[in-house]
Amino acid sequence: MDDQTPRPPSRRTVLRTTAGAAGAGLGLAAASGQSARASTPVTPETPGVPERRGATMAGVPFEGRSTVRIGIVGLGNRGASMIGNFLALPWVRVVAVCDPVRAKAERAAATVVAAGRPAPALYTHGEDDYENLCTRTDLDFVYVATPWETHFAIARSAMLGGKHVGVECPVAMEVAELWELVDLSEQTRRHCMQLENCCYGRNEMRVLRMVHAGRFGELLHGAGAYNHDLRGLLFSPTYYEGPWRRLWHTRRRGDLYPNHGFGPVANYMDVNRGDRVVSISSFGTPALGLAEYRAAHMPPGDPSWKETYIESDRTVSMVKTAKGRLIRLEHDVSTPHPYSRINSLGGTRGVFEDYPARIYLEPDHKDDVWGDFTAYAAEFDHWLWKEHADPPGAHGGMDYLMVHRLMQCLQLGLPPDFDVYDAATWSAPLPLSHASIKADGAPQEIPDFTRGEWQKARSGVDSAKPA
Repeated sequence: MDDQTPRPPSRRTVLRTTAGAAGAGLGLAAASGQSARASTPVTPETPGVPERRGATMAGVPFEGRSTVRIGIVGLGNRGASMIGNFLALPWVRVVAVCDPVRAKAERAAATVVAAGRPAPALYTHGEDDYENLCTRTDLDFVYVATPWETHFAIARSAMLGGKHVGVECPVAMEVAELWELVDLSEQTRRHCMQLENCCYGRNEMRVLRMVHAGRFGELLHGAGAYNHDLRGLLFSPTYYEGPWRRLWHTRRRGDLYPNHGFGPVANYMDVNRGDRVVSISSFGTPALGLAEYRAAHMPPGDPSWKETYIESDRTVSMVKTAKGRLIRLEHDVSTPHPYSRINSLGGTRGVFEDYPARIYLEPDHKDDVWGDFTAYAAEFDHWLWKEHADPPGAHGGMDYLMVHRLMQCLQLGLPPDFDVYDAATWSAPLPLSHASIKADGAPQEIPDFTRGEWQKARSGVDSAKPA
């Protein structure tokens, strides 16, 4: 097969130019939760921001190709469930799959073959075999669905191997890692994307289009969350491959999973496309929920009894933007409550609130009575939802629409709906909320990962339908 992968700068060249800057500050940043700016030059245009070593990736299109060839790293619950979304697209070929548990890779390969596609290559030789997958010359894109602490290393390896990469939430765990991914994306000319499926929810996309039509007036505030009772899954011996996710509750006190709530609200406010987030202040409750659940459900002698949980049961953060808008973020996976991402938005002409969906806009509504949000579907549903009124896949179809749109952009040579700057911004609250809680809620600066490009308006998830 012809090699369709364009040649970015060599791995040796990129490693030589990034090692002294991004790598030098990694240990300090990991310990402090702050970016390692002291180790790199700064630009006069954006004081305090590391000097750019490549060109911006904002608005950079993919290279068009007739067939999009992908490799999948991580075949647990999330990775295995996403294969069908890729296979539903006739222009996508799953070329390689990787997981240290060989049985999982074999099941994934069987799914590909059952769909009438060629069998993918298997990479199952230990935790680092993804590095060999990333060196293949017949891959365009690497999809990463592994434990959080491995996301940075795999995304880094994919870009150094000349591949575009999409990573499940979060894209990295430290601010210095986020900066390194930004630098690598700019130097290798490979896109590194946070695959935030909630940005493709029907409600989220409808609100976004209404915002851009001016229906909310001037935006003032929004809120997003990941409030999801995961206690049973966190202690399940089979749901996750080991206790990796629960162990993060022994290491951090902040918002461990900000992306689902943050991404959509950031889109509403055109963050990185006309506004930017500048600071975060976070507060956390005591950590009681997981220990209480363990006492009620786990037998004596279970390995979990050796764990000490420090993660706040409920984390609340306030994010401020350059335009003075406020975004409230919440995280709670260790107490009983119904699922909610909050997903609210307020402006000078009214407000939307989700869970359940309801709206109040002037002049449409009056007398303090909520209006019917579905009344806006015909005019404001995104073209993806009009084309795919009943999309397949999990999470109400937004997984499929995210994959469909990303693979479409790869095939047609369009810029992606979101980029490495969004990935870094949406994941930044994870380390910074922890730092803020440790500092009694003191505001933490959110870096300008765009290095000033945020001031330029450009398209995002509210995309134009391809001709």
